[in-house]
Amino acid sequence: MLNKLYVKTKDFIKKNYIYLTILLIATFIFYFPLPYYIDAPGGLIDVAERVEVEGEYPINGSLNLAYISEFKANIPTIIYSLFNQDWEIVKKEEVVADNETIEENDYRNHLLLEEANQNAIMVAFEKANLDYEVNNRKVNIIYIYEQSDTDLKIGDQIIEVNGVEVNSKEDALNEISKADFIKFKVINDGVTYERYANKVMIDGTKLVGVMVCETKEVIPSKEVSINFKKSESGPSGGFMMSLSIYDLLTEEDLTKGLKIVGTGTIDEFGNVGVIGGVSHKIKAAVKENADIFFVPTENYEEAKNTVLENNLDIELVEVKHIDDAIEYLNNL
Repeated sequence: MLNKLYVKTKDFIKKNYIYLTILLIATFIFYFPLPYYIDAPGGLIDVAERVEVEGEYPINGSLNLAYISEFKANIPTIIYSLFNQDWEIVKKEEVVADNETIEENDYRNHLLLEEANQNAIMVAFEKANLDYEVNNRKVNIIYIYEQSDTDLKIGDQIIEVNGVEVNSKEDALNEISKADFIKFKVINDGVTYERYANKVMIDGTKLVGVMVCETKEVIPSKEVSINFKKSESGPSGGFMMSLSIYDLLTEEDLTKGLKIVGTGTIDEFGNVGVIGGVSHKIKAAVKENADIFFVPTENYEEAKNTVLENNLDIELVEVKHIDDAIEYLNNL
């Protein structure tokens, strides 16, 4: 029985060795793991598809988030990217750090999205002169740099810094700035721990070497529903989320019937922060025939160079604070 099976297998290989060889080579080419990702222009997300506001006013145009497409590289995509200036080869460690798991990366990006959404609601209601409450602030460790000298863990919630109670991210950063050696009291998975950190030099600055974010419960006077897909995360849509919620809350339509795109983080004071991949996002906006692109101040030079070098037809507007965008649109 085994001998017959061996003979049949041998005959099959002899008759089909060319196809089998091609299959093996194709499998190697497409599935051999490479330490790179590809970043490319993605598309737009109309914020109206992600946000609902109680008693919202109609909008004739649209306010959109721009996103990039990012995927693991293989041999064909690496070769193709060499001939396509819109495809960028990115080292794996620039996407997922060597000292961070995929799960930790996802945890960080989803917490940053949650922080951005809550900040967006706060800022929008503040600008619209509407009431809201903020409860249950939590300051969480979401990333630890390889250079750091600390026993802090990802997922720690900071409750004290050097014996001082922490009720916000601002509180934590203020206390951390006062000393080079810091004692922390944290909660992780329901257990309280004493942690420490020595500041170290990172890119020429003395830092603890951790990233924190603040989650909170924002209770607005009008109900706001935000629904992102599980695959969507990160803080770079915060500014446009806030601008869109504000527009839905106020009677005058900021969009004036235009397709408006933008990117940038938002803090609870309305400041617009730096993001990555701005060149790809601008190209995605142009591909979708957008009229205006709002870009954070820190990204403006890169964005301007992208528009000029590629002769792109789009109005580029620099923003440092949400007020800059509101003023620009009101003056159209």
